[in-house]
Amino acid sequence: MRDDEMVAVVDERGGVLREVRKTEAHRFGWLHKTVIGCLRYGDDFALVQQAADRQDAGQWVNPVGGHVRAGEANEAALLRECEEEIGTKNVTFTFLGSAPYHRQVIGRDENHLFYVYEIRTDDEIVLGPEAVALQRFATEELRRLCAENSPMLGDAYYFVAEKWYPELLPPGYEPRFSN
Repeated sequence: MRDDEMVAVVDERGGVLREVRKTEAHRFGWLHKTVIGCLRYGDDFALVQQAADRQDAGQWVNPVGGHVRAGEANEAALLRECEEEIGTKNVTFTFLGSAPYHRQVIGRDENHLFYVYEIRTDDEIVLGPEAVALQRFATEELRRLCAENSPMLGDAYYFVAEKWYPELLPPGYEPRFSN
């Protein structure tokens, strides 16, 4: 999505309040929608390593994530982002839930209402320009990395794991985000 494209400013339930440019939403910290796709292969999770110019440069994150354009359905945004970021719209998906995610990063105020989906595909993955590598991780390895509070994993990864994938968290894990 280009910075000058329009997004909908929303309330915490996703109700549209007004439409603004994406740059304005970030500058003023207005809540707006983002879709996240957690790619699964059986019991494994696939993560991508973000490119150097991205907000989570060098870190491993869920492979699909992007803004929902003003007037666009969440599922349409998910499929568009799948095509842009993993090279296919041929995915099955299950909606897991939504929650607000807020952080200050690379000079902007990101205040996103995450719409999180679990996605699966048998297609070959072709990464877009936002990622430099794709790797499959077993649950045990992700649990170990979370136990170490590993900086290899991006903050948004931890947020999604805490909200929707508690099996990826080790016993006694101290949440980074309030649930």
